[in-house]
Amino acid sequence: MKQTYKFTWLAVLCGLAGTPAAQPAAAVSEKDFLEDVPVVLSVSRLPQRLDETPGAVTIIDRQMIRMSGARDVADLLRFVPGFRVSNSFESNSPQGSYHTNQSDYSNHMQVLVDGRSVYSTYLQGSTGPGLQTVALEDIERIEVHRGSNSAAYGARAFLGTINIVTRDTVDTLGTQVQVAGGDNGIQDGLVRLGWGDEQARYRLSADGRADDGLRGASGGARVQRVNLRADIRVGSRDLVEFRTGQSVIDAGVGFAGDSGNNARTRQIGTSFVQLDWRRALGVDEDLAMQVSHTEEVIQDRFPYVSAPPVVIDFGGRATNQNLSAQHTLRANRALRLVWGGELRRETIVSRPLYDTDAAFLTDFSRVFANAEWRLHSDLLLNAGALFERSTIAGDHLSPRLMLNWRVAQGHTLRYGLTTAFRPPSNFEKYANVRYYLNGNLADVTNVSRGNVVSEKVTTRELGYLAELPGSGLNLDVRVFEEAVRNYIKTRDYPTPGIGTDGAKDYVNDEDFNIRGYEYQLKWRPWQDGQLIYGQSVVDSSQAYNGDYLVGRYGSQSMMFMQRLTRGFQFSLMHFQADASQFVVKDQRAPAYERTDIRIARTTRFGGWPAEISLVVQNLGPKYQDFGPSFYVRQQAYMMLRLEN
Repeated sequence: MKQTYKFTWLAVLCGLAGTPAAQPAAAVSEKDFLEDVPVVLSVSRLPQRLDETPGAVTIIDRQMIRMSGARDVADLLRFVPGFRVSNSFESNSPQGSYHTNQSDYSNHMQVLVDGRSVYSTYLQGSTGPGLQTVALEDIERIEVHRGSNSAAYGARAFLGTINIVTRDTVDTLGTQVQVAGGDNGIQDGLVRLGWGDEQARYRLSADGRADDGLRGASGGARVQRVNLRADIRVGSRDLVEFRTGQSVIDAGVGFAGDSGNNARTRQIGTSFVQLDWRRALGVDEDLAMQVSHTEEVIQDRFPYVSAPPVVIDFGGRATNQNLSAQHTLRANRALRLVWGGELRRETIVSRPLYDTDAAFLTDFSRVFANAEWRLHSDLLLNAGALFERSTIAGDHLSPRLMLNWRVAQGHTLRYGLTTAFRPPSNFEKYANVRYYLNGNLADVTNVSRGNVVSEKVTTRELGYLAELPGSGLNLDVRVFEEAVRNYIKTRDYPTPGIGTDGAKDYVNDEDFNIRGYEYQLKWRPWQDGQLIYGQSVVDSSQAYNGDYLVGRYGSQSMMFMQRLTRGFQFSLMHFQADASQFVVKDQRAPAYERTDIRIARTTRFGGWPAEISLVVQNLGPKYQDFGPSFYVRQQAYMMLRLEN
């Protein structure tokens, strides 16, 4: 049955689009500073060159995003060494995990969009919905810090950070329209308007993506978004950035006839408001503040097959409010500092999950400081720490030390130590899922008795970065050991006389070590051609339900891009991953390979600059994804993009 999808804010925001589009004078955007020397903004909260960051970073830039043919951010994470990616909406939405097992929630990463944390408060810290926050066309680049980063961002940056940086409004002035259609019911579209002048610039975009889902899924998937950004200059020293948006994810999940997971359509709705203020205090000093509010609404209910009067409901509502401030300064030629604090409140209300209508509140307070100290012209020390106090897990200190040594021009070695914590989610701490029939308790599936503490990881890593512009070569190598302690897992909890299978409790049930190496190579062998290759080899002592170890596994990715004559472009992508573990089944997932191609040509259409592209995904046979009954099949689609 067809669904009607509406953005509740679209009519209001489109009214703003009626403002005449002024023709601005030439302006400089953030992108202009990142063209020749890659600079990352999110690792230590200080803008840094790659050879000065405290850790390994993968940058997925605008060119890679466009030429990959990917339709969402999760698919782009295949290009990041160490990531395993799922295209399934069965858990909540497509997602990626780094070094640990894939799970329903993949909650060991921090995801930021323009500095705002977007992990799902309701879905146990899931990264999936946050990766769907903005359209790919609105993204300038994605910075992925591979390694613990709680020293900068706190609890959720347990194994790494994904920072999605949207495009500057100066780069999106004018109008853009794009439509795509193809196999598997693909129907994607976007409309974007950008207008303004030197004092104030605006961007309004509305987009959607839809398809029939993976083979074996109970229904298709549809994502719709609307986002507004306004950049306003106040005098010569102040910049105010306002962002607001809404996303709605509707996806068919479950299995027909499955009592506890019957086929249905689940909806995840997220809306947010964010305000950033930056003041330049001097040439080497600035102050920044951010305030944001995010709300999630989950609708997920269906009749219990064995007893239709019983309705299984996983729905509810969550909010978070965040206030942060940071001060950045260059104390002298050898020392740069950033320090600040953050207050965060998370609220969850869900009778189905907690057997109460009361709100669960979790407060976080954080203070942080990071220093970049140049001990010698070729020796740089990054030192920092974050102190966090939460009402769910108490006090934690997450320190980091990283020494970067430029052994020769273009060659840098890194060595560092860091410690991070992940407190339990509300569900892991307080879950109480009960089902009633005629007022009588019929079953209990989850009873979290609160006997769970924060997970901890201690990371040691050695890195090597080669940047050789003369050879068109860039190589980033990371060798790591990550010691995870108090890992949170489920354990059977007997409930005599209630139900048939007992309940699940959350406990700190495992300590394990993750060792391995990964690297990424970027090479421009000739004009307008680029090869990007990454590989990861991981040896983990993590167990699957106590039955067998994860052991040694690897993955690799390749992307080749070439600009041709007469406006043509060609790109080839290949991915390969060793056997892993199905998320929804206690059995091994087989190894798989996937090859994609994209061919595009720039032209003019109706007087507008245009690009027509053909993308074919998974040229080989179908492969299993997320569970043994879900398959990624071959699909092709065409896209027309118009810009003016």
